[in-house]
Amino acid sequence: MVSIGSKALVSRSSMGDHDSESPKQAKSKRRKHKKGGAAHEFDSNPKHTNSNSNSNSNTFTSPPQLSRVRKQLDPETTQYFSEIANLFETEGVELEERSLICANALQETKGKEFEIASDYIVSHTLETILQGCDVDHLCDFLHSSANDFPYIAMDRSGSHVAETAIKSLAVHLQHDEARPLVEEALTVICKVIAANSVDVMCNCYGSHVLRTLLCLCRGVPLDKSAYYLSKSTTLLAERLNSKEFSKKDDETNFEPGFPNLLKVLVSDMLKHAKKRIKTLQVDQFSSLVFQTVLRVLAGDDEELLHVIPFLLGCKDKYNAEESFINTKVVADLKNLLKESKFSHLMEVILEVSPEALFNELFTKVFRSSLFELSSHQHGNFVVQALISYSSNQDLMELIWEELGPNLEDLFKMGRSGVIASLVAASERLHVNERKCCQVLADAVCPPDDSPKGIVPRLMFLDSCFSYEDKSNWSWQSGARMNVMGSLILQTVFRFRSEYIQPYITSITSMEATHVLEAVGDSRGSHVIEAFLCSGASGKQKRRLVIKLKGHFGEVALNSSGAFTIDKCFTASNLSLREAIVSEVLAVRSDLSKTKQGSYLIRKLDIDGFAANPDHWRSKQVSKESTYNDFYTMFGSNDTKLTKNDSFLSDTLNNKSNPKAVKEMRKEIDQSLGSGASFLSFQKNPKKEKHKSKKNAYISGDDDESSNRKKRSKKEKVESGFDTAATAATGKTLKKRRRDDLSEASQKKVKA
Repeated sequence: MVSIGSKALVSRSSMGDHDSESPKQAKSKRRKHKKGGAAHEFDSNPKHTNSNSNSNSNTFTSPPQLSRVRKQLDPETTQYFSEIANLFETEGVELEERSLICANALQETKGKEFEIASDYIVSHTLETILQGCDVDHLCDFLHSSANDFPYIAMDRSGSHVAETAIKSLAVHLQHDEARPLVEEALTVICKVIAANSVDVMCNCYGSHVLRTLLCLCRGVPLDKSAYYLSKSTTLLAERLNSKEFSKKDDETNFEPGFPNLLKVLVSDMLKHAKKRIKTLQVDQFSSLVFQTVLRVLAGDDEELLHVIPFLLGCKDKYNAEESFINTKVVADLKNLLKESKFSHLMEVILEVSPEALFNELFTKVFRSSLFELSSHQHGNFVVQALISYSSNQDLMELIWEELGPNLEDLFKMGRSGVIASLVAASERLHVNERKCCQVLADAVCPPDDSPKGIVPRLMFLDSCFSYEDKSNWSWQSGARMNVMGSLILQTVFRFRSEYIQPYITSITSMEATHVLEAVGDSRGSHVIEAFLCSGASGKQKRRLVIKLKGHFGEVALNSSGAFTIDKCFTASNLSLREAIVSEVLAVRSDLSKTKQGSYLIRKLDIDGFAANPDHWRSKQVSKESTYNDFYTMFGSNDTKLTKNDSFLSDTLNNKSNPKAVKEMRKEIDQSLGSGASFLSFQKNPKKEKHKSKKNAYISGDDDESSNRKKRSKKEKVESGFDTAATAATGKTLKKRRRDDLSEASQKKVKA
């Protein structure tokens, strides 16, 4: 074992000669030979930049372009770093010793940073050294390697070294005293990168390094950088979500960063790219860089209004009284939207564009061309982005005018993603909701056909539209269900129940074998779960759940079956819940070995049912009675408990906050599970104040409150629960309410 005191590791020059190769050296040479490493290789040719220029200058210069030859490392240097790698692999090196080793190793890299960083084997050791050294030596390495940094960034192995150095700077920024050193080193690196930005951004390795550098300047935390480095198509699931999109990032998600340095870097990148913008618009790797530029500038409208027109090929200066988009480039833009690389860039442009520019893009570029673009293999993704990021109801009306009548044609062309985005936007913005559901149903199931085929045909969207006559289509047993069809149905079941009655009729009319097959498919199970969480009545939901009777245990053992059983249990009445628990209990031992098994066992209280079924029933009655009474007292006046809707989940025919309901359910479960009174569980002063106001309001209308209590009691008896247990629970709640009302009245009198 070589200790840190040994001169062999303190300085390479003191190493003794080695007559024979170590096994690791031989392995390194074999790996290098296998990867095609040669003694001399020509690298990319970024413009060579003098790193000794003034670091405080905001103007990046670009000396003449030079060629570069990569030389093979001498055996002595290779042996030195090999010994360091061996030492680090042993776990006996203390932190101080490791830091000293890293400092000395970085001293040995001076003058040959590019050769070491681009060596396939030694570069791995250099990465480890950069991660373990202190901020002073890290910044010193970046200063000394500044001339070579663009070359390092564009090398297969060197790019990893460059990224490691940048990410290590981000780690040191956790200490405020390191900020000046980091900023100085970053300024030097940004200068040389900006001067060679066109070469770097068009290189497959350099592109990634440049994107990482942009994230560091913006202050993007390392654990959140994936969004800024990813392709826009990875955001499909978020686009189809029901949330409102915000084009301005929350500032709390970022570290302080270096905003001025970021603006200078972006400005100089655009300046060097000006003459080659038409080429860069359709280049794969430069497109990725521009996407990152836009995302790190999201929310900064002033910068975006300068950058976006430039990327679109317009003038880079704009007048507030003039338009942003030059009419001369509109025809070129429409053609570019059909280019793969530019279409990805345009998706991000639509994502971050200020509203005024977004509306102008729609008016000048997209309007009257939506169906044509939707028909194109690349253009349809841009239309999806346009629809998803629209926040204006009037604009959505115009989009509907163009695309609404053509849904069936879009399905036939395989452009279901456009339809999924259109349905999601209609639900999110509440535009043409009834019309959307009707037109979609007509597209997959002609009006003269029975609506029973709507849901199955959307589940198997591909095979359905492969039939010339859809009336001849039948259930495709054993076939994989369609992703887009599943996503469309999940969105449809978020609409108000009065708009989706044909879909409810269709899914509740499915044969039992088809329902079982659907829940066994991950895509189909999401559709079933979405229906069970929809605004359909409890009776309609139970009509579907009962078709799984005899197979609940089998479903629970599926990879995603636990979630489906959970939703079935919530939508069921007491007798159906007991059937579910009985069947799941029979497979308890196998269920406990699955990923979600322990969760389902706890949620359904399987062990409690096995130990004492009568107590389990009483507990379920008490829990659901508390849910319903709570919602009767504090829920929306627009939602009423009906004869067939005995559970809280069935009262949500109108929109409610699923998160709030989920939290309320969790709180009630905890209180009932511990035997504590729900209304006395973790009182919060603000909530108490709100509750007092609510109770005071109720006390002013005793007749209405009395009618609610009678109606609630009648529903509980009609829902099939244990009448005695319900009455006992209701009596306790009535007493608790009288106490609360009395207390609230007294407070009102005192006030």
